[in-house]
Amino acid sequence: MKEIPSFTGFKPETVRFLQELKENNYKQWFDERKTVYQEVLLEPFRALAVILSPTMYNVDPMFDLRPAKMLSRIYRDVRFSSNKDPYKTSMWLNFQRMTTHWENFPGYFAEFSAEYFMYGMGLFMPKRKVIDHLREEIGYSPGSFREMTQTVLDTGFEVAGETYKRPLANDLPEFYQPWMQRKNVYVVKTLPLTDERLFSGAIALQLIEDFTQIADLYHFMVEIVQEVEIQP
Repeated sequence: MKEIPSFTGFKPETVRFLQELKENNYKQWFDERKTVYQEVLLEPFRALAVILSPTMYNVDPMFDLRPAKMLSRIYRDVRFSSNKDPYKTSMWLNFQRMTTHWENFPGYFAEFSAEYFMYGMGLFMPKRKVIDHLREEIGYSPGSFREMTQTVLDTGFEVAGETYKRPLANDLPEFYQPWMQRKNVYVVKTLPLTDERLFSGAIALQLIEDFTQIADLYHFMVEIVQEVEIQP
């Protein structure tokens, strides 16, 4: 079994590879550069996943920490897609629970694309009754929710997710609306590809700090899911 190297950051070639792949998304080009892909993208992501795993285990021992489950594949499934490009132009890792109906539970992610590096946490594919219950809980205890999430926002995270076409009526102040008006909801930070932290171990330290910072919000979302009876 090949030993996973320690994480020392991504490489400037990581950016170049993803940007060139975006312009040359076909099999021959990729096959000629598969070794480059492994060296500048796959191996650094594997090493990053390993160095983050102890912290993420402390956040939630139920996370699936097998590298094969944490890392995305570069190959696209084009069978049912109008886009027939064979390769993804980004790679990501995620920390998700090993559980039935895992898609309802919150998860963490970090993604390196041809345009940016993004990371965050939230409810990405919840059933409607999960997100409905989230809104109910916010309405029941708006003060404690604001105290918890203000800390998250103060560290530079932003609220994101798909919004409803028609705003949902509620009596809460403007602060809460980004959380109340979405079909899925998560917090993200986006770094430009010029950020020097990406090319050293500093990005791992930043992820450890920020992922720990938003752990209370993660556990709040877990409780929301657990309080909802999930049907197959």
